[in-house]
Amino acid sequence: MKTNELGLLCCQTALQSVGAFMVAQPRVRAGVHDVDESHLVARATSADVTRPRRLLLCLDGVPFEIMQAAQGRGLFAGFNEPARLLSPFPTMTNIALATMLKASAPLGYETVYFDRKAQEQRGSIGKYIGRRTPDKVPSSYMDELDYQEPLPFEFLVYVAPDAVWRADMRRFRERFRAAPRTRDYFGFLKGTDGLLHIRGPRKLQPALESLDAILRELQAWCGRETEIVLFSDHGMNIEEVRKIHLLTHLREQGYEVKSEFRGHGPRSVSVPAFGLIGFAALYCAAETDPAEVAATLAPLEGVDFSLYRDGATAIIVHGARGRARIRRAGSGTGTRFAYEQIDGDPLELEPTLRALSDAGAMDEHGFAADAVWLAHTATHDYPDALANLFAAIQNGDRVMNAADVLVSTRDGYYYGWSALERIVRLLATHGNARRQSTTAFLMSTHRTFTPYVRGSEARPLLRE
Repeated sequence: MKTNELGLLCCQTALQSVGAFMVAQPRVRAGVHDVDESHLVARATSADVTRPRRLLLCLDGVPFEIMQAAQGRGLFAGFNEPARLLSPFPTMTNIALATMLKASAPLGYETVYFDRKAQEQRGSIGKYIGRRTPDKVPSSYMDELDYQEPLPFEFLVYVAPDAVWRADMRRFRERFRAAPRTRDYFGFLKGTDGLLHIRGPRKLQPALESLDAILRELQAWCGRETEIVLFSDHGMNIEEVRKIHLLTHLREQGYEVKSEFRGHGPRSVSVPAFGLIGFAALYCAAETDPAEVAATLAPLEGVDFSLYRDGATAIIVHGARGRARIRRAGSGTGTRFAYEQIDGDPLELEPTLRALSDAGAMDEHGFAADAVWLAHTATHDYPDALANLFAAIQNGDRVMNAADVLVSTRDGYYYGWSALERIVRLLATHGNARRQSTTAFLMSTHRTFTPYVRGSEARPLLRE
C-alpha cells in the first residue's frame, strides 16, 4: 500500500487494473478481465436520449497544450484525445462558464466593474468574505455546480496555491462519493489556476498526477456507466508577466481617470482593476471619444490592440499594427463576417483573407460565413477572432455592462489592482485574446469531440 499527495490510500495492483473502467470506446485494453457491473446505477436521460451518468469536471485555467502533454506522458490514458475548446474574450472564468453553459451574463468583466446606469465602479474584495450568498454569485452557471471550493479559497488560491489545490481535490473526491449515483455531477476545481499563476507549469504536474489517480479510483468505483468529461474554462499564457502602465499613460496624455462620472468631461475614463490579467475595460464619459482613447493606447508598450463599437454592426480593432474593421451581417446560421483593413492588419489575417478569396468563400462585399471563418482561424494566433471579438464588446452578450474600449494585452503583460501586485509574483496569466489564453481543452472517457469547439457551442456537449 502507498499514499499519494492527497493522503489517499492506493493499492498499486488496484490502480493497474482500473484501466478497464477508463476505456473510451472503441479503445480496447488487452489482458483485462470483464468487470462485475451488477452495482451500476441507472443511466441518465436527457431529451428522450439515454446516455451514461456524467461526471463533469472543470479545471480552472489549464490550457490545451498542458493537457495534451500530460496525456502524452501517460496521464488520463482512459480519455480520448482533447479537443481545443475556444474560450470567449476576455478569457476569464465567469465570462467563459456563463458563455459555455448558456447562463446569465455577469454584471462586469471582473469582481470590480463599472455600472453604466449608475455611472460608477462597483464591487470589491468583500465578495470573498463570508459565505457565498446570492449577491456574491456572478452568474446563474453557479446554480449548476455540485461542488466548488469555499468562497474565501477563490482569493486564497493566489496566495497559498499548494495548500488550496490539495484541499480542493480532497474535498471534491469526498463530496462526489457522497452524492446520489442516479444523476450527473458537476465539479469545478479552481486550485489549478492559482498553481499556474503563482507556481508555473512545473508545480501543476503533481496536481495533475493526483487528479489522474482520483479519477481512476472514481471510475473504478462508479463503473463504466459513468462518463467523465474533463474541460477547462480558459487557457493560460505561460511566461512571467509585467505590468502595463495604462493609467500613467492615460494621465500623461491628458485624460482624467475616475471611479465615477459626475458632470461632464471631454477626456474622462474609468478603468476598473482587480485581478492581474491580460485585458483592460475602459468606460468613457459622455463627451469622451472611444476612438481617440484607442488611438492613445495603440503605441503603449504591452498593448496588443483595443476594440470599440462602430455602429450596430461593426467594431474597430486598433493596435500598433494599424486599424481594421470587423463587420457582421445576418444572424443565427446565416451569420457572416468581413474583415476590412483600414490602414494595417492588427489581427494578422491577411493570409486568411487571401485563402478565403482564392477558395471563392467570400462574396463581393468581403463577407464569408461565420463557420468558414471559424474553420480557418480556430488555431490562429487570435482564434475565432471575428466572432469572438465582435461579441466581446456588445452590451448584454458577454457582460451586462460592456466597455466602451476593450484592451487586449500582448503576451507577457497584465493590467490590474496595484495592491495585489505587492502580494503575488505572476509566472503566468490569462485574459487576452491570443491563442494561449483562448485555447482551453475538452475531453471525455466515452466520446471523441471535433478538433475544436467554440465556447458558445459547448453546452450540448457538456450538459445535454
